[in-house]
Amino acid sequence: MRSELTDADYAALADFRFSLRTFQAFSEGKAAACGLTPQQHQALLVIRAAPPGAATVGRVAERLILKPHSATGLIDRMEALGLVQRQPSTLDKRLSVLSLTPEAHRTLETLSATHREEIRRLRPMLVDLMQRLETP
Repeated sequence: MRSELTDADYAALADFRFSLRTFQAFSEGKAAACGLTPQQHQALLVIRAAPPGAATVGRVAERLILKPHSATGLIDRMEALGLVQRQPSTLDKRLSVLSLTPEAHRTLETLSATHREEIRRLRPMLVDLMQRLETP
């Protein structure tokens, strides 16, 4: 059984979408200030957050919602920029495990600290929006 959406529901959904877009614009601007594209920033985060040995082009493709060949091109460009290194997997010789270079680690640490602070700043507003979207 579906409940009818109210004017308040539409307003909350619109505000939520606006908040997401505002954060995305913030993130894109911070990445650009560090000389990265948004996809490069996201890929660095995926690689850094992956469990040991799990940072592969396939994982980057999955987490960035890219086709495998697009993720390969992205990683190729990042490798050429000195942000990423490939090492043969010890478990599966068909795969390469990705790692960040020291420069990429420094850049990502700066970006991540800035993003964490922005999320902390936005938290009260986001919690309020989530509460507005709860079903009665």
